Amino acid sequence: MTEFLDQILIHITNIRDFLWGTPLIILLVGTGILLTFATRGIQITKLVKSIKLVFGKESRSSEGEGDISPFAALMTALAATVGNGNIAGVATAIAVGGPGAPFWMWVAGFFGMATKYAEGFLGVRFRRVMEDGTMSGGPMYYARDAVPWPKVGKFLGAFFAVAGAATALLGTGNMAQSNSMALAFNDQFGVPFIVSAIVLTFTVGLVIIGGIKRIGEVTERLVPTMIVFYFLGAIVILVAKFTEIPAAFKVIFESAFGIRAMAGALIGSSMRMAISQGVSKGVLSNESGLGSAAIAQAASKSNDPAKNGLLAMTGTFIDTIIVNTLTTLSIVLTGAYKLTDAWRGVGIEGNLTSTALTAHAFNAVLPLGWVIPIASFLFGYSTLLAWCYYGEQCFKYLAGAAVVKWYRYTFLVLLFVGALLQGDHLYIVWYVGDTFNAFMSIPNLIALVLLTKYVSRFTKDYFSDSEAALAKLNSGGYELRSSKE
Repeated sequence: MTEFLDQILIHITNIRDFLWGTPLIILLVGTGILLTFATRGIQITKLVKSIKLVFGKESRSSEGEGDISPFAALMTALAATVGNGNIAGVATAIAVGGPGAPFWMWVAGFFGMATKYAEGFLGVRFRRVMEDGTMSGGPMYYARDAVPWPKVGKFLGAFFAVAGAATALLGTGNMAQSNSMALAFNDQFGVPFIVSAIVLTFTVGLVIIGGIKRIGEVTERLVPTMIVFYFLGAIVILVAKFTEIPAAFKVIFESAFGIRAMAGALIGSSMRMAISQGVSKGVLSNESGLGSAAIAQAASKSNDPAKNGLLAMTGTFIDTIIVNTLTTLSIVLTGAYKLTDAWRGVGIEGNLTSTALTAHAFNAVLPLGWVIPIASFLFGYSTLLAWCYYGEQCFKYLAGAAVVKWYRYTFLVLLFVGALLQGDHLYIVWYVGDTFNAFMSIPNLIALVLLTKYVSRFTKDYFSDSEAALAKLNSGGYELRSSKE
């Protein structure tokens, strides 16, 4: 069995490295740059407005078509993005790509905010009411129904749905989360992996059987609580190491540009690997470019897709600029990054990665050892709920509502399996996640590029005269297809 898993790890690593090479990174960041210019720097000019929307009464409104409030839709999207990618994903990026990898997360996250705006807007604009009465939307719909060439759009939509379904079952939306949660409780409290697997499967099953309305009810209460909890724990570290923060940023920047030599350089802890790990783990964490947030926003009770775009945009800001930065600084300030393959070299006893690396950093200042296991559980639990819904929508697009029940059962079985896969082979889970993330992002990014003109024209008009722009939108005034297609 060990030899079999060794071979899987070798092959999945090669596939992951190929997919997350220069072409995809250029497409991912390039799309964000393109949309940044097309929306006139919306992540800068409208950031304050988007944050006000999060805290305003309007986001709690139950008016308009949809299944859940705009705030619940945002919390569901944040439930997916603020997950163990912020704890284990950031740590894995540092362990493999060095402490400079998070710098490239920030870069990708900044441009990804414009990408996320476009996804949120298009997700609501092209959503559909399904046969079971629920609302469905996402890249599969706006690719199929809005891309100027119908055959291309239909192919992109189907490609995304297949990749999204696989991600929800095998990748970052499922097995990677249960894997990290079980590891955290075993590392800190000695909880057997089988116990964690059983508890996780049961508690997740209680919620997902109720569908998006129950998921929304849980996430809009759970997500703000868990972010504040993690924030307070990390702030203790920043306060304790306050005078060392400038030096920490120096380490990050030097490593990001390959200035600082590391023992792990032979395994790729160069500038290239820092960029690859930073961008790929950044996407794993904030999901800008994956199109997943569009699925959550499509369920929102809203008649204004532009506001959904702004709400979606704040998800990337919270995830990458705030939460990921807290994790990064905690690891660098405490010196935990020096106990990694990237810094010391492969095969050295005591090297850390994933959740264990972040836990080591927190325990250096907070010795009780309870912050990371609890945060990992909360983050992972919320992500499992959201990604179960994402996968459900992808399967529903491909095969109709009849498959939903069987999909949920399969999701729970694979969640159980993910919690048991540990030790030297845990990279299998993360690299499978990276691989399917790439397959999701490719059709979504192509669709976004093809729809950039649509997003640009509406956004420009909307922030000049929102009522007129919405009236024109609803009458099909911005469509790129002719009425005959």
